[in-house]
Amino acid sequence: MLINIIIFTLVIIVVAYLWNSYNKANKKEWTAVDAAFSEAWKTILLKNVSFYDALTNEQKINFEKQVLTFLHNVKITGVKTSISDEDKLMVAASAIIPIFGFPNWQYPNVREVLIYPNSFDDEFQFEGNEGEKQILGMVGNKHMDGVVILSQKALRLGFQNETDKKNTAIHEFVHLIDMSDGNVDGIPTVIMDKQYAMPWVDLIHKEINRIYENESDINPYGATNNAEFLAVISEYFFERPDLLEKKHPKLYALLEKTFNQDMDEHYKKMK
Repeated sequence: MLINIIIFTLVIIVVAYLWNSYNKANKKEWTAVDAAFSEAWKTILLKNVSFYDALTNEQKINFEKQVLTFLHNVKITGVKTSISDEDKLMVAASAIIPIFGFPNWQYPNVREVLIYPNSFDDEFQFEGNEGEKQILGMVGNKHMDGVVILSQKALRLGFQNETDKKNTAIHEFVHLIDMSDGNVDGIPTVIMDKQYAMPWVDLIHKEINRIYENESDINPYGATNNAEFLAVISEYFFERPDLLEKKHPKLYALLEKTFNQDMDEHYKKMK
C-alpha cells in the first residue's frame, strides 16, 4: 500500500512539473492594476467577507490589490440576472481567499465567471430543470474551458451563512487551483510543497473512510473523490477554521501549510 502511494505521488509530481513548464510557456500574464480601491467597495467587503474584515490594515491593502487585479482580468457576467458590485466582489474574494498566501499567483485557467440566478443542471440549464440534478457551481471544461459557473443564490448564501462550513464559490476556485497542474486529483501541487503530498493523500483516504462510516462532520460530498475532498475541506478551513482545528488538527495543520496562511490569530478576529 505504501509503495503504491509513493509511486502514485512520484507520477503526480512529474506530471505536475511538465504541466507547469507548459503553462509558463503558454500562459498569458494578467495585467497589473494601479488604481485606488474605493471606500464603497471596502464597505462591501467589510460587510460581507469576514476573512477580509479580520485582516490587518496592511493585509487588507494587499487583498484589495489582488481583488482589483482579478476583476480587471476576469470577466463576470450575469446570465438572465443582474449582478451588483457586491456579487462581483464576492466572486473576487472567493478567488483571492485561497491564494492570499501567494500574492503573485494568478489563475491560469479562468477568463470568465458566469452568474446564474439559481441552480442549474448538467446541460447548464436553470429553467425547467425541476427534478434534475441541481448544481450550484461548476468549473467548465471542453467548450466551456476557462469558465466558472456559479449560482447567484449560492454565492450570496456562502458569505451570509458563516456557520455551515460551506462556500460554493471558494469550492470552485479551489478546484481551479487543483486543476492548474494538469490533474484534478485533490493534490494542489502548484501551491503544496512536495514533502506534504504523501501525508496529504494519506489523510484524505483516512478521512474519506471516516465519512463513509458516518464518523465525520465533514460534508459527505467530500467522499466523492480526492478532488472533491480538497474543495470541501477548503470550504471548511476558510469558513470555520476554529472548528476544523478542534476536530481535525492534522488536516488543519496541513491546510495551513498548503495555503501558506497562519489562521490561528486570524480566525479569532473573524465574526
